[in-house]
Amino acid sequence: MKSARTKSALRIFPALLLIALPCCDRAPLPQQPSPAEIEEQAQRSLLAVPEHGIYTGAFADFGDNEDEVTLEKIEAFETMVGKHQAIVASSSYWGEQTFPKANLRIIARHGSVPLIFWSPWDRPYDEGRGPDKYSLTSIIAGAHDSYIDRWADGAKEHAAPIMVSFCNEMNGAWFPWSGMHYGGGKEIPGTEPQRYEGPELFKKAWRHVVDRVRARGAGNVLWVFHTMDYSMPNDSWNMAAEYYPGPKYVDWMGFSLYGVQFTSDTSWAPFFPLFDWPYTELALLDPKKPIMLCEWGVGEFPKLGDKGGWIRDGFQFMADEKKYPRIKAAVYWHERWQNSANEADESSKENAGKYSDLRVNSSPGALDAYRRGVASPFFLGEPRWLPKPR
Repeated sequence: MKSARTKSALRIFPALLLIALPCCDRAPLPQQPSPAEIEEQAQRSLLAVPEHGIYTGAFADFGDNEDEVTLEKIEAFETMVGKHQAIVASSSYWGEQTFPKANLRIIARHGSVPLIFWSPWDRPYDEGRGPDKYSLTSIIAGAHDSYIDRWADGAKEHAAPIMVSFCNEMNGAWFPWSGMHYGGGKEIPGTEPQRYEGPELFKKAWRHVVDRVRARGAGNVLWVFHTMDYSMPNDSWNMAAEYYPGPKYVDWMGFSLYGVQFTSDTSWAPFFPLFDWPYTELALLDPKKPIMLCEWGVGEFPKLGDKGGWIRDGFQFMADEKKYPRIKAAVYWHERWQNSANEADESSKENAGKYSDLRVNSSPGALDAYRRGVASPFFLGEPRWLPKPR
């Protein structure tokens, strides 16, 4: 998930490091589901983890706030790539103080599972600004409990499964919930094994939110622990293990994986080193949790490397069940944006005004590679369901 309002180069290329809520201006909600629809959702409330195969999904360029979900955009993407999407991703920012009821209904009625990037972030959603009114400390203090409860009530009413990536990429340096903003690697005296202020505060906030959502009865929410592929800074205190809130608070593990995104990048990185290490890192945290690529993509920079070849490699490595048996979902980030300068990142000025194009159709070669890769029956275009316990 990246804010389209201010795209900057804060995410340095990792390989180089080795219910609606009260709101007067919102559109009216769609009509309420019928009793038959509610019952159908209840019967499909458990998403199965496929024994073989990988759910395929996408963020299909849903606007600046990543929440302008329409059936037309979903269907246009599916027509272009030649496959129905098992997962459709979009965002829900705390600064909007809403629950994305309309978006979830569109996605569910289309026969897909929503992946929501639920972000405690206030407008204008610019990367690199540091904590705002929705800080981790304020979450822990209970300042936003009423909003969390109303969001949870919306999720419970939806009934069908919702995958929620809360506070994603916390091991990076760009989002206001990043551990570096809360003491980072400052050691907490007397802890054994050694604990650090930034990650410990993150875990407290995560558990607080999950506990409140579950207390409202929203058992259909599947919590996704979502890191960046390589930590920034790449220090021991900032590794995924330090942020992991524990198996009782996580349903899926996941990470973002991006190749070259900006014109300022001077070298090309193959898919493999961006994939192998973070997969291994997450797999070591828990022996059973399924793992997903919550976001993956690469820009179109033919002078540096072949985007089509990068995509082909991606599908090939993900499908290696012997080496990567825990990968069970992959969500492509299909978006083109114009970069702007960010005061917190001097290097971003070089990219200001220039475009980053991660779309699968940024070139004929890229689209052909994606269509051929996703066409494999190993990449599942339909969710699989378990019956709801009675």
